[in-house]
Amino acid sequence: MLSAAISFILTAGGVAFAGLRAYRRRFLSATRWFAVALLPAGLYLTGLFPLASTIGREFADWAGKLVLDPRVWTGIALLGVSAVLLVITRWVGRRGSAVVEGAPERPAAAGPAPERPAVAATPKAPKKPAAGKREDGLGDFADIEEILRKRGI
Repeated sequence: MLSAAISFILTAGGVAFAGLRAYRRRFLSATRWFAVALLPAGLYLTGLFPLASTIGREFADWAGKLVLDPRVWTGIALLGVSAVLLVITRWVGRRGSAVVEGAPERPAAAGPAPERPAVAATPKAPKKPAAGKREDGLGDFADIEEILRKRGI
């Protein structure tokens, strides 16, 4: 019965504060306060308050054991080691220095690559306009045809 009174008092107070925010024309803030104000009544009406009290008691018991029980400290140490190992493997994987087991080793480079030009030099001949060339915008295609004929295509 006490939890019902407390939850409805909290809901009424939150709705009143939301109304005050709406009166000051802060509608977004008023809507947020109204949404939060509905939570205590909703928790009571659905019966989730006993669940919350059970969770609170269990958390308090765990916290009490945390201080006194060496098994809990061992578990915390194992969780810490696990987290550190996960972080280290991610860091090493990103650096690209991780060695894959069973992968063949890459041979070392034989030496510097021979120097050669990136593009083969071709003699530049002056372009002669074709005698029967039409001026209808297809002049570029005639150049392409000439290149293809030189290549034998």
